[in-house]
Amino acid sequence: MTNYRERLKDITTFIFDYDGVLTDGSVIMLPDGDGVRRSNVKDGYALNFAVKNGYRVVIISGGKSLSMQKRMDALKITDVFLGVTYKLDIFEEYCDVNELNPDEIVYMGDDIPDYQVMQRVGIACCPADADVEIQQISHYISKYNGGSGCVRDIIEQVMRVQGKWMNESAFKW
Repeated sequence: MTNYRERLKDITTFIFDYDGVLTDGSVIMLPDGDGVRRSNVKDGYALNFAVKNGYRVVIISGGKSLSMQKRMDALKITDVFLGVTYKLDIFEEYCDVNELNPDEIVYMGDDIPDYQVMQRVGIACCPADADVEIQQISHYISKYNGGSGCVRDIIEQVMRVQGKWMNESAFKW
């Protein structure tokens, strides 16, 4: 199998799970029923920077809350699928509609609901604290845990290989 680093040059699309990837997996339930999740601002910067540089950034999550949607809106991420019960269906439809080859996609997940999609993408990756089955099928395991920089880790690697990491738009939030 080709080293995952050699395939970073072909990536056009990032797909992320939310809970356990963009967050540490903890959810604090408020009296109104909304769940509050803690996220990393460096991950947020990298997500927004990827969007600014023309990458597709997609969120597919079983979780669903107003705060999750507002976070994605703030980062200018428009392809957000929340409350998903079967991720493979959303993934396949998204690829069809956007005429994407799975080889140009990085998917980062952390648990069993991500497994089937991760088997179909060019680069499957996960946070350091992902479930063991997910680690076993990952081409890359970040040294960072979910919610602690793993998202920035993979975005930065792709953008560095493609020569887009330290460009002029890096300084304009």
